[in-house]
Amino acid sequence: MTELLLVLVGAALVNNVVLSQFLGICPFLGVSKKTQTAAGMGAAVIFVITISSACTYGIYQLILVPAGLEYMQTIVFIMVIAALVQLVEMLLKKKIPSLYQALGVYLPLITTNCAVLGVAINNITREYNFITSVVNGFGTASGFLIAIVIMAGIRERIEHNPVPKAFQGSPIVLITAGLMAIAFFGFSGII
Repeated sequence: MTELLLVLVGAALVNNVVLSQFLGICPFLGVSKKTQTAAGMGAAVIFVITISSACTYGIYQLILVPAGLEYMQTIVFIMVIAALVQLVEMLLKKKIPSLYQALGVYLPLITTNCAVLGVAINNITREYNFITSVVNGFGTASGFLIAIVIMAGIRERIEHNPVPKAFQGSPIVLITAGLMAIAFFGFSGII
């Protein structure tokens, strides 16, 4: 149990997928303009990464390894992730149309979000078992949620403050992301 807790905290804070590994930057910067939209994107990423961690582990161990097709993992993982994103897209369109509209083009971008594929490949590379893979996926996605919601909150505050003309728009967002990465570096001594 302690090992799972360490994996969870390590994935969410110490090795934050966005701020330490620099994966998933596109949706992090693109959807972090409003806190509500960022939280919706984070929830969708939690669902996709957690379920894809379970599915890709099972497919890898039960199909690819016995068949000697380990080299096909990246292609197979991308297909599984694409199918899961389509499922999330259909569910949001049906159940929460306002969030579906707010996420816009960024929802299908979860398919190409390198964080999702990175977690699936890291689970195999680190030789995690099924439970640890799912916990790592959930922790990583939770870290993404934490980072994107904090960024959205900061961006909402920046909107109402005077920012020098040279720093308006993308420059201040990138500086903020860099400062957040430095702040998250402080978690590195925890584990």
